[in-house]
This record gives sequence, structure tokens and C-alpha cells, in this order.
Amino acid sequence: MLVRPAIALAIAALAIAILSPARADPRDVLRACQTVVKRADQSAQDASVAKPDEAEITRCRQVIRDWTLRESRMSVDEEGRPLR
Repeated sequence: MLVRPAIALAIAALAIAILSPARADPRDVLRACQTVVKRADQSAQDASVAKPDEAEITRCRQVIRDWTLRESRMSVDEEGRPLR
């Protein structure tokens, strides 16, 4: 049985759309990382709080560091208003 090229293309596009990971909003990633780091700090003080994975903590600290550097170079806020 011969598959028509249009159907094969549609199936391939659907497979790519389903299998590709969804990208989170960068601000949502920042907020999630801030929560992870805060939870890690709490777990250092309180043994009842579950400690996040060390690799995840390191990655999140890098995300926060990158955001801090990026925001320090911006002359406008998220809504386009001047910061200074």
C-alpha cells in the first residue's frame, strides 16, 4: 500500500508536535528556580523539608544568576517603561 506524501507529511508533523517538549515561559522557569533554591535553603535549616537534587539546585542558581545579569543590562521593565 502506497502512502500519499501529504498524509505522510501530516503524520510526521503531528509526531514532531507531540514528541517535542513544551517550552515554559522564561519567567515561569525563573520563579520555579527561585522556589527550588528557597526550598534547598529551608532544607538546610529544617530536616523535615525534602532537599532538591544537587544538580537541579546548581542549574537553578545559574538560571537566577543569568536573569540577574540580564535585568541589570535592561533599561526598561517588562512593560517598556524606563527604569531610570
